[in-house]
Amino acid sequence: MMRVNCKQLAFSKVLMDSWYASQKLMAHIDGLGKVYYCPLEKNRLVDDTGGGFKYKPVEKLEWTSQEFESGKLIKIRNFPANKKVKLFRVTVSTNRTEYLVTNDLTQQDRTEVKKVCSQRWKIEEFHRELKQLTGIEAYQCRKALIQRNHIACAILAWNFLKKIARMAGKTVYQLKHKLLSDYLKQELKDPAIRCVLV
Repeated sequence: MMRVNCKQLAFSKVLMDSWYASQKLMAHIDGLGKVYYCPLEKNRLVDDTGGGFKYKPVEKLEWTSQEFESGKLIKIRNFPANKKVKLFRVTVSTNRTEYLVTNDLTQQDRTEVKKVCSQRWKIEEFHRELKQLTGIEAYQCRKALIQRNHIACAILAWNFLKKIARMAGKTVYQLKHKLLSDYLKQELKDPAIRCVLV
């Protein structure tokens, strides 16, 4: 198996979901010299007082207008004492707020943070569409080569669906539903396999 040295990969930012916001992973990304952006769950315990008060859930933090725009330095519970991250509060929709952290302590622009994290959402959409439309997880083979072939075929199928959906001005879900609906109508009118009751 070929090993890849992450320090040599041509990327500067790591975008991840809150599931991956562990101290160990964040420290590893720091060690690679890369910048990460990730949301924290609203009940994640943090301190913005420099040790003056107890840790509290991130959603309970108070924000000045300055901090709202340029972020605030915090310490996440169970992180090393000197490890601070920059926290931003971003309104995603009318009923959803995300608390995004980054190890880029020079970051001062909430709009830029929102823009970077919107790329993360595109990745989430890709994963959801890939799983729901191609059956990528349904394959049970254990051999690595066959698994890779299955994954490659699923990605090619998703890519084709996405291309056709863009051309048709529809979502991939609408496109797949129409294909299945058309097939079902055709089979009901003229079944390929006829059932004969005796």
